[in-house]
Amino acid sequence: MKSEIELTLNGSAIAEHCEPRTHLADFVRDQARKTGTHLGCEHGSCGACTLLLDGEPVRGCLTLAVSCRGRSVTTIEGLENDEIIVSLRRAFKAEHALQCGYCTPGMLITARDIIQRFQALNDAELKHELAGNLCRCTGYVGIVKAIQRVMGERRGT
Repeated sequence: MKSEIELTLNGSAIAEHCEPRTHLADFVRDQARKTGTHLGCEHGSCGACTLLLDGEPVRGCLTLAVSCRGRSVTTIEGLENDEIIVSLRRAFKAEHALQCGYCTPGMLITARDIIQRFQALNDAELKHELAGNLCRCTGYVGIVKAIQRVMGERRGT
């Protein structure tokens, strides 16, 4: 039996029906047609499906859509004009921090969260913060440089 879900998605109220077992990542991709959220491992360990639930990063593959009733969900599409995301996109390009792009939406959302929580981190600390997001292409060097670049810009250094 399908359940109705009313929530705010990227700033707009929506109401959709879905199966109670539908994961949030599947819901935003298949029903709300926000395909920037990617699915990788579907076990919560790769981070490709990271999105924001009430402003906090969550794994869309582990979160049931029905548990989001009345809440606010933000996908990478909803952060298009976000100041930190704009800076991160620019830095990812400059530092060659992306290749295939599959991990990029989840990586950007995680990086945004890191930047909001910390003014500065050394490379080891930053890699620890990124540990829940896997990239099979870049080796993380460019990703770490890109995040460090944005942190430095925000500190004015």
